[in-house]
This record gives sequence, structure tokens and C-alpha cells, in this order.
Amino acid sequence: GERLYGRGSVDAKGPLATFGVAAEQVGPLPDTRIIVIGATEEEAATSKGARFAAQRYRPDLCIIGEPSGWDSVTLGYKGRLLIDYRLERPMGHTAGPEQGVAQEAIGWWQALRALTDDFNAERTGAFNQLLPSLRDIRTDSDGLINSVEATVGLRLPPAYNVDSLECASRELAGDAEIACYSYEPAFRAAKNTPLVRAFLQAIRAEGGRPTFKLKTGTSDMNVVGPAWHCPIVAYGPGDSALDHTPNEHILVPEYARAIDVLTSVLHSLSAASNQ
Repeated sequence: GERLYGRGSVDAKGPLATFGVAAEQVGPLPDTRIIVIGATEEEAATSKGARFAAQRYRPDLCIIGEPSGWDSVTLGYKGRLLIDYRLERPMGHTAGPEQGVAQEAIGWWQALRALTDDFNAERTGAFNQLLPSLRDIRTDSDGLINSVEATVGLRLPPAYNVDSLECASRELAGDAEIACYSYEPAFRAAKNTPLVRAFLQAIRAEGGRPTFKLKTGTSDMNVVGPAWHCPIVAYGPGDSALDHTPNEHILVPEYARAIDVLTSVLHSLSAASNQ
């Protein structure tokens, strides 16, 4: 029917296609250069595409292609820190008094979770909270040594002291090995900008009631936003609840409407810059 299924149809090939079609429909604009970037490694912690773009370009305005829904604009994303845990112990009998390596790893995770619960106790809204997730845990043994490895992801609120979090994670781990990496600070864009106003006007012209969103994940906005210091938003068709799921799909009418909105935004911004 009107549903297009496929990995990336929402996050974020759908928005990328929206950008490409809108730019083609707008065509050349006076004294305006439109650059559409398909950034590699957007889903990887290294984000090589965004880091390359951040050094190569200096735009006046930036739109990040991420699913917001055709009638919404995303203004911010939480930060991120990944932590790897590794522990080895000589093999022992399961009936013995010592905890197994898996139990020790789970104990560390539970202590880390308690730390985040304390931090969140007086903070409302997911964007302002510290959100942990146990991404992976696995055990191994060679018959003499038992080992466990775990990976935890933490979604960080704005202005969070990541150094204290790294220190606490090591203290809670005892003699386990801890590696902290892929840190990105949270980023929140300004709301009262010509770019935001152009989107609000275009969405209303299409019959929508525009809303603003703050996301609990990260995106290339976390990388280029602090580097470019220009008005920036994230926009694109699709329901982000479907990201990375086997049921990922986009509604074709919403995709078409998002193209119309973005086309209108580009015309409006170009006209305003040439007045």
C-alpha cells in the first residue's frame, strides 16, 4: 500500500532521499549554495563522515537528516558515553563461596544503575536525565580462567560532568578493566532562528501544527553543531520509534509532504537572504 519497508527507510535514508529530491526540485537559487551530504558512519561512534564535513564546510545554516515526522522539528540530542568492562578470575566450582565473573559484572552494572537513579531522582524529562543501557554481556572460559566482558551505553544530559562518571565507573568496578570511549556531549539548538521560523511557516502552510522534539539518542548534530555555531535543526519524515526495527517503514504520503515542506523552506531562506 502506502508503506515503504526497509532498513534505513526511516533512519536515515528516508530523510536523505527527502533532501536530495527537495534540492533537485528547488534547483539553482540566486546567491545560494545547497550542499547535500550523505555522511558515512552516522550510526557508528566514530562518525567519520560528520567529522570530515565539520572540518571541510562552514555553512550559514544546517539541516540534519533525521526522522522528526513531517510536522515536527528536532532541536537537540543527548550526549553519549560507552564503557567496556572486562574481568578475569581463576576457574572455581559453582558451589564454592566465590562469586562467578558474570555475577561480578552484573553487580557492577547494578551499582552503576543505582548511581544513575540517584542522579535522576530530582530531574524530570528524559532529556535531562542520565540514561544507562546494558548493551552486551558475554562470558568465556578456557578451562582454567573464566572471563566476562560487558558494554554499557550512557545517554548524557546537557552540561553533564563526564569525568566524574568515568571515575565512578572505575571505582565501582574494583579490579576489573574499564575502558571509556566515544564521548559526545549533548547538544541543544536555539529555537528562535530564521531556520526554525522557516520550518514553522512551511509546516503550517501544509496544514500541520508544528511541534519541537528533543531526542534521547545522538546524531551528527552532536558533532557539527558545536563546530559550526550556526542555526541548526534536524528534520525528516518517519516515526523514530521504528528506527532499527524489523518493522521499519515510512509512509509514502508523509515522505512526499516532507519534500514539500523542505522545498518551501529552501525557497524561503534563499529569498530572505537576498532581500
